[in-house]
Amino acid sequence: MSTKYISVSEFAFLHDISERTVRNYCSLGKIEGVCLVGKTWNIPENAQLPSRKSRRKKISPLLQALREQKELKMKGGIYHRTQIDLTYNSNHIEGSRLTHDQTRYIFETNTIGVEGESVRVDDIIETVNHFRCIDLVIDRAEEELTESLVKELHRILKSGTSDSRKEWFAVGEYKRIPNEVGGSETTAPERVHKDMKALLSEYNAKKKKTFEDIVDLHQRFEAIHPFQDGNGRVGRLVMFKECLTNGEVPFIITDDLKMFYYRGLKHWNSIRGYLMDTCLTAQDNYKAMLDYFKIKY
Repeated sequence: MSTKYISVSEFAFLHDISERTVRNYCSLGKIEGVCLVGKTWNIPENAQLPSRKSRRKKISPLLQALREQKELKMKGGIYHRTQIDLTYNSNHIEGSRLTHDQTRYIFETNTIGVEGESVRVDDIIETVNHFRCIDLVIDRAEEELTESLVKELHRILKSGTSDSRKEWFAVGEYKRIPNEVGGSETTAPERVHKDMKALLSEYNAKKKKTFEDIVDLHQRFEAIHPFQDGNGRVGRLVMFKECLTNGEVPFIITDDLKMFYYRGLKHWNSIRGYLMDTCLTAQDNYKAMLDYFKIKY
């Protein structure tokens, strides 16, 4: 029986890695049975993805503290503060009516403490889900950013919400219906995968990601707006993760920075300073928190 072959792009899509990585594997002989025809690599259809040798980098004091305190379920530290502040602010930007104290109460007691007012169920569910998203970011901070990881964050964030019960709403998958953000058009549903793949391939090809690279990734992600809803929160979670991944101090966009943040996203292609200054201000605020908890950066 003759062997069936697939292309580099097909193998890359199948395993959710870049075509550049696949070509490197082929040239280094890490994929069994490949053959070069002219300038084109042919890969056996049933070829396995080569295992990557673990090259663990020394993690930052912040990531170490976040992981240790998460494991210990420790209250009153940087993990506890990050969970509450990042969840409250990111959800509040998107219209959640829960207060900071209510968010704290849910995190600390896993119960709902609300008297004399109406609270949207979705606000509560998305708050709990956002806590889980932050845990995922901490656990997988050292991994390369992939479409599957981005989709996993969306799946966790929107699971169990009223949106998840709508037939047209794709939880953990890219949007099916065109949408816009701030009155601006976004990528059409049929082009989202292609644009996201191109964005992540370009980003991951950079050996050293700078703070500006991470902010640029965020702005371009929001411009694509790959999901029906939850793009802002997923995008900010990705930005927090990539700061941890690349040794940059992460940050939280707080309510007082919201309008500057929106202005920065809108004018990124003409005046990068708007968004950079906002993110650097937010980073300074997080650094002050690290100083308080005596965590080096």
